Amino acid sequence: MAPTDPEPPDPEDLPALAGALHGILGRLSRRARAASAGSELTASQRSVAARLLREGPATTADLARAEFVRPQSMRMTLSALEERGYLRRTPHPTDGRQLLVELSEEGQQAMAAIMRAKHDWLTSALGGELDAAQRAALARAIPALRVLAAGDEP
Repeated sequence: MAPTDPEPPDPEDLPALAGALHGILGRLSRRARAASAGSELTASQRSVAARLLREGPATTADLARAEFVRPQSMRMTLSALEERGYLRRTPHPTDGRQLLVELSEEGQQAMAAIMRAKHDWLTSALGGELDAAQRAALARAIPALRVLAAGDEP
């Protein structure tokens, strides 16, 4: 830890721990996003495209619920992705009234490039900014971070 860094919060002081973690994750996310700044997608467009890449085709309503936005907002996000050629729409297999959206080949390639840039930045930062003990401490925290990230997911 650099001498100017504050001491880590007491693990039993949950508000302080939450505040520190929230601030750090936000800065880390912004640094990773900056590493892939060549993409002209907004944060919400990236989030939806990443979800489609990870989870596969979905309805607009399903995506809106998953991203905690109104369906109207999701339609705008999907329209922007579709204008770039990153999405395709297909009939829902069991409900003819609905359409599924999924990433097109171009969308998959764009997301792969974004993810590669973020991964390359993080790999470099882990090796260049942390010493072995810090990397080991971070590795030990991964299981706890996975639990937090999963939330109520199965």
